[in-house]
Order: sequence, then structure tokens, then C-alpha cells
Amino acid sequence: MTAAQWAVTLGGIAAIGWVVYYFFIAGGVRAVARVGAAGVQRVAIEVLGGYSPSIVTVRQGQPVRLEFHRADTDSCTEEVVLDGFSIRQYLPAYQTTTIEFTPTLAGTYDFSCGMGMVHGKLIVEGHGTNDGHD
Repeated sequence: MTAAQWAVTLGGIAAIGWVVYYFFIAGGVRAVARVGAAGVQRVAIEVLGGYSPSIVTVRQGQPVRLEFHRADTDSCTEEVVLDGFSIRQYLPAYQTTTIEFTPTLAGTYDFSCGMGMVHGKLIVEGHGTNDGHD
């Protein structure tokens, strides 16, 4: 095998290792919503082959504004579904789409693309959670 073939092979192995780590070991990028004007919890989510952050934490009973910026044209990511909140929203490519709602029940809720292949989690913390947000 030539040096160039070795370099390509090692690069491929490194890429596979990164994908395995990122999607199966790291557990996703996390974010806690920032509370802005009028008590609205805001999180910007980049949509590029997945969701970043893919795990979002918000507070129960406070309005939430999720700002999905879709930075690709993959048909899989053209829609986001938050089943626990009966939300299904089209996400135009290279634009930011805002979804607003108020979570009334604490718990962990999945969100995904319309095809169910790209996933994220929305963690709604109850009023009694002691996390310094009181």
C-alpha cells in the first residue's frame, strides 16, 4: 500500500471513530434555555444533518421559543416534530423558523425530523427542580 492509500485509510478510520463517538457515546450537545424579555426561554438550534444542541432544558410553565436554523437542504431535516406538544413545523432551508409554546408538564420529550431519523430531546424541569433558576 502506498503512503497516499495509508493516509486515506487512516482518515476514513478517524472519520468513522468521530461519527461513532459523536452520535453514540457523547450523548449530544446540551443547552439550557436563556430567559429573555417577558420571561421567554430562548434556544437557538442549528439543523445541519442533526440538531445542535440536541438536548435542550427548559422550565415548566414558562413560554419557550425554539429557533431552528436549517443550514442544509437534506429532505430529512425539512420538518421538525415535537409529538409531546402536537407540533409539526416545516423548516425552510437556510432560514430560521421560530416555534413558540408553553410546556405545562415536566418530563423528557423527544423531537425529531419528519422521517424520524434525526433526534433530539427537550427536558422540561418542574417547578420544584433545584437548579438555581428560582
